[in-house]
Amino acid sequence: MLIGYARTSTLDQRASIEAQMRDLTAVGCEKVFSEQVSSVDVTNRAQLALALDFVREGDTLVVTKLDRLARSVAHLLSIVDTLSRKGVGLRILGMGIDTATPTGKLMLTVLGGIAEFEREIMLERQREGVARAKAEGKYKGRKPTAMAQADDVRRLKAEGVGATEIANRLGIGRASVYRALAGK
Repeated sequence: MLIGYARTSTLDQRASIEAQMRDLTAVGCEKVFSEQVSSVDVTNRAQLALALDFVREGDTLVVTKLDRLARSVAHLLSIVDTLSRKGVGLRILGMGIDTATPTGKLMLTVLGGIAEFEREIMLERQREGVARAKAEGKYKGRKPTAMAQADDVRRLKAEGVGATEIANRLGIGRASVYRALAGK
């Protein structure tokens, strides 16, 4: 049985999650687990945990791209180990990798290492850019998105609208609604 796993980092990446779901269904995945959570937050990836628990011997877990599954080689190898202990293969559509073969296993390990290296280099460049901007007095940090709507939050609350509905209408999180109401 083919089991799909789709993930995006944020809720506003709707097109990406829909594209992944479409691609996974197109290759024949009978069940697809999906979530919108950062790959860095490994402990919060409940759907991945459910997918890993759900798969059985002879199944194949399918993802569209490697970075949808893991961001570090250690985490990737941990997932692959869990799958192999259960007799389950891993298939990455965008790379044409299938761990049912020795070559697929080798390629996955090598490419996982390259992906982790690439991410570390990107983060290093980002840190250098922020440090340079701070030194030049140009770095202001990320523009607050939810607090910019604090007046709208308070107006809707005064109209009797609940926190969940306010969050939905304004496209912000419920926690942001409460922060705006508290003036933080």
